[in-house]
Amino acid sequence: MAPPAALVRGVRHFWHCQWRQLMAGLGPADAQGRYVRPAPVFATLPPLSADAGRPGGHVLIVGRSCPWAHRAWITWTLRGLQPWVDLQLVEPDPQAGRWRFPQPFEGCATLLDLYRRSGAPAGTRATVPALYSPRGQTIVLSESARLIELLNAWPQATGPDLAPETHRVAIEAWRQRLQGEVNDGVYRCGFARTQAAYDEAEAALFQCLEDADRSLTVAEANPSPGPEGVGGPWLAGTPQPSLADVVLFPTLIRLEMVYSPLFGCSRRPLWQFPALWRWRSRFYGLPGVAATCASEHWRRDYFGSLFPLHPSGIVPAGPDLSTLVQAQPPALP
Repeated sequence: MAPPAALVRGVRHFWHCQWRQLMAGLGPADAQGRYVRPAPVFATLPPLSADAGRPGGHVLIVGRSCPWAHRAWITWTLRGLQPWVDLQLVEPDPQAGRWRFPQPFEGCATLLDLYRRSGAPAGTRATVPALYSPRGQTIVLSESARLIELLNAWPQATGPDLAPETHRVAIEAWRQRLQGEVNDGVYRCGFARTQAAYDEAEAALFQCLEDADRSLTVAEANPSPGPEGVGGPWLAGTPQPSLADVVLFPTLIRLEMVYSPLFGCSRRPLWQFPALWRWRSRFYGLPGVAATCASEHWRRDYFGSLFPLHPSGIVPAGPDLSTLVQAQPPALP
């Protein structure tokens, strides 16, 4: 027997009110219902300290499921910073809504404890990535865009420069656009409070992906870098991966796994962007990158933790990661 219409209307109204309250806790929004990413603490790019040249002088704290931490982890990997900057993984605690250390770190059980000890204001959300100084007993930087710049400038780095001066303008242009339209864009789709806010974010996301695919198609056809930075096989026309590629990869590698089913970023699958598909496969094949990818953690943490978007907590089946990083996309139907 179907429930009475009045009951259905009442429950829908009650759930919508509760949903808006839960979403307010998940992430702030402007008056039009657009998600606005909270400003980070420890966001000022510091000068490199003398400890930068001492093995273990700094610790990079990351979580496997967080795309913002993933970009820092990739930069640390590609720059060959393992001997100089230690890596510390944290795990999500869905019940408490915070990151915790597998074992006490610097006397702290959770990342929030470490934030508070480092002088973070009351009410601060403890987020990854974070760069910690054991000698200074403090977090020195937790803003991912600045953190990857700092890691790229690390004096003892042995890997390739991810922001060469010859392509700096193109790299920064792509980084700025990707940050708003793709990296934040998928969250602006998933955390939108109104249909208009979702439509705006979704349109910008797929327009940026179309433009990136077009740029990579040109780059593949002209493999020799030209005077304007166009022609290399990577996103900003570089002969080697750059920070522009680094910030795009964590979002695109999660697209089919998480953002398409959970955040509504499903207008077009990535195989309909052939150059982007090949780019993703090529980036995944870079030394050390595969080890930073933990697809089971992504799906478990997103579907299990974002209660307002997925109240059941059921983790649905999804594609195997190996099928998403093949050299060629599936044949078009």
